[in-house]
Amino acid sequence: MRKENGKSCAVIGSGVSGLAASIRMRNKGYRVTVFEANSFPGGKLSSESNQGYRFDMGPSVFTMPQFADELFTLSGKNPRDYFRYERLDPVYRYFFEDGSTLEGVNGKEAYAQSMANGTIDSKEDIFKYLEKTEEMYNLTDEVFLHNSLHVPKNFFTKAVAKGILNFGKIGAFDTMNGANEKAFKDPRLVQVFNRYSTYNGSSPFLAPATLNVISHVEIERGAYYPEGGMVSITKALEKLAKDIGVEFLYSTPVREILLENKRAKGVRTDHESHAFDLVISNMDVYNTYHKLIPSAKKPKRTLDQPKSSSGIIFYWGIKGKFEQLTLHNILFAEDYKAEFDTIFEKKEIYHDPTIYVNITAKHSPDDAPEGCENWFSFINVPNNQGQDWDAFIDQAREAIIRKVDRMLGTDLRSLIECEMVFDPRVIENRTSSAFGAIYGNSSNNKFAAFMRHPNFSKSIKGLYFCGGSVHPGPSIPLCLLSAKITTNLIK
Repeated sequence: MRKENGKSCAVIGSGVSGLAASIRMRNKGYRVTVFEANSFPGGKLSSESNQGYRFDMGPSVFTMPQFADELFTLSGKNPRDYFRYERLDPVYRYFFEDGSTLEGVNGKEAYAQSMANGTIDSKEDIFKYLEKTEEMYNLTDEVFLHNSLHVPKNFFTKAVAKGILNFGKIGAFDTMNGANEKAFKDPRLVQVFNRYSTYNGSSPFLAPATLNVISHVEIERGAYYPEGGMVSITKALEKLAKDIGVEFLYSTPVREILLENKRAKGVRTDHESHAFDLVISNMDVYNTYHKLIPSAKKPKRTLDQPKSSSGIIFYWGIKGKFEQLTLHNILFAEDYKAEFDTIFEKKEIYHDPTIYVNITAKHSPDDAPEGCENWFSFINVPNNQGQDWDAFIDQAREAIIRKVDRMLGTDLRSLIECEMVFDPRVIENRTSSAFGAIYGNSSNNKFAAFMRHPNFSKSIKGLYFCGGSVHPGPSIPLCLLSAKITTNLIK
């Protein structure tokens, strides 16, 4: 039994990090209330249905499941009583304009062999690269992912000392593309590893090579599929939170964080004010400052960092099955650099975009009518700077259909039974992501990891932050770790 401490905590937003923070604070003995503007939990990690098709609306790759399981064991529960998952193999299928395909499979040994079978690079060289990314991960894991970078005492540890002594090994002074071009002869293999920059909305031609550690997490540590789709993670965490006594107020947007003598004292909604001892914002940190505490001094240098990319997503009900596709599929652009230049420099969409197609019906047949598939069709686009998104959506739809028809030999348009569309405007409205930037700030410079907002306010006592827009960054595992870092700061 958790011991009540008589104190209260408000959590603004029920994204995966907000859910995790609410569970951790409840286990600390706080009375916890979660305020959610939407009528449903999860933020980006949500689900919708249309004409018999079910779609996960946001994140579709699940790694590091132990960070989710930890919340259940912390609460004295068996995580398998709430949700289950299976390890994927293969994880990805890659398609190229020359008609070739590559298979991203499980584990360093098998992955190196699979890629060597389809490229001009040797198994030994590919395996050596994977060993190097594992070393980079081990050098950066505890330093960057498990502790606040904004508490001085955290830098006086053996892990930090080891990281500093081996700083030259983490790729901070090279770009992802630069490191990958040195590692591989086959341009397709370079492209496969460059794409991991999109996991935090950055360009591999600008982001530091340190981000190549992302591939280690997926390839060696594994990617998983939760039974019932990604939304089952949200459902499990919400149920756990309710089971241990967290209160949820849905369709209740917070309009203001109440301050008194530079201390957070509660929140104001449309109808009333609520007093709390602490406030944790899972809302995008940019919007937290500009919308909820507009009179407070803003950390301008942090908030004004360049924002990440966004996406246009077509949720299509497809009348037919594509045996050549798996759960996760990438149809690559022929000129990857031109695509990223268009997104980050021109702030436009590329005419031949890389397409990510996620089909959960491959593992959950009930997600689509019999003989059909549910396609989550995603392309990377710039964040919202006032572009003509209606025109961009029309361009994107035509570009995706043309590319799929060309690469898979089909007539996709005739198979589309229903459609829903997300663009940066919808993403911002639905998830309060500033400018529709899915991943917060971009990582397009070598100091980006140090430029994310801390998990606490340096000027307002009792105000904390968690989620993908603050340290340590976006993705399900990092958001879960963000909640852990944040709540560990609270004694």
